Amino acid sequence: MPGPAPHEVAVLALDGVVGLELGLPHRLLGIAEDADGHPLYRVRTATVDGAPVRAADGWSVLVDHDLSLLDEAATVVVPGTEHAEVLRTGQVDPRLAAALRTAAGHARLVSLCTGASVLAAAGLLDGRPAATHWRDTERFRELFPQVHLDPDVLFVDDGDVLSSAGVAAGVDLLLHLVRRDHGSDVATAVARRNVVAPWREGGQTQFVAAPLPPATGSGTAATRAWAMDRLAQPLTLEQLAGHAATSVRTFTRRFRAETGLSPQRWLVQQRVQRARHLLESTDLPVDQVAEQAGFGTATSLRQHLHAAIGVAPLAYRRTFRG
Repeated sequence: MPGPAPHEVAVLALDGVVGLELGLPHRLLGIAEDADGHPLYRVRTATVDGAPVRAADGWSVLVDHDLSLLDEAATVVVPGTEHAEVLRTGQVDPRLAAALRTAAGHARLVSLCTGASVLAAAGLLDGRPAATHWRDTERFRELFPQVHLDPDVLFVDDGDVLSSAGVAAGVDLLLHLVRRDHGSDVATAVARRNVVAPWREGGQTQFVAAPLPPATGSGTAATRAWAMDRLAQPLTLEQLAGHAATSVRTFTRRFRAETGLSPQRWLVQQRVQRARHLLESTDLPVDQVAEQAGFGTATSLRQHLHAAIGVAPLAYRRTFRG
């Protein structure tokens, strides 16, 4: 028996498109399925005029569609591009800008990495929060001062317009879309099939200027895994440092270097994620969700969930449960 019509996704391949990002919507949205194996998204690719474009990676992209594909789309994805014009002058093809503005009336818009410059050039990020690659932050602000750029986050969800940082952050954002549309179980299945984490900790700060330190016996990964098994329990900084067999000061420094977050903020993030999963996948009362996630009380859960995603627990459950 056929399933419901899949969500229509249009991916724009522009001159200088980053090849890996061009493929991400197909590999993440395109493989998402419901419990009966029916596809949840149909992902197709277009160029401005239907003609081939040259990818930044040195090969050509052949497509079956032009900008008219955007008329049918419920989601439009703009992968990153290394095309000099938009990154140097903040200008895009007027046909593209017009098509994106029209699509904004009926579709949500998603940019990956430098694709944010394309949306900004079309005037679609004016007065809105956005993310792009940390390397392009200074130039982006010069070209688009009216955009509220957040240089730290991996991605921004502003409802009908979403944007992500560098290449791998596109994975984070697209998995977030699946999770927002269909819940954590579907998103986790997509992540597992692609052998990636369902979500990552921290922001772009951890990737700027210096790579993450190599995993060693003095790292905090084992302590993070230990804490994840005990989120429902009160966990103090002293307990975490004690498990890592180091001083609080040293542990905090190493932890921030590896995750981009303080231990306390990391714990809150993990507890929020645990609470979201329980709200989506169980019928537990809110006070029990709060207890199992480590927040202790329903009041504390409401405060932290609202701070993280702007909604109350019951409102979140109504949106994502079933």
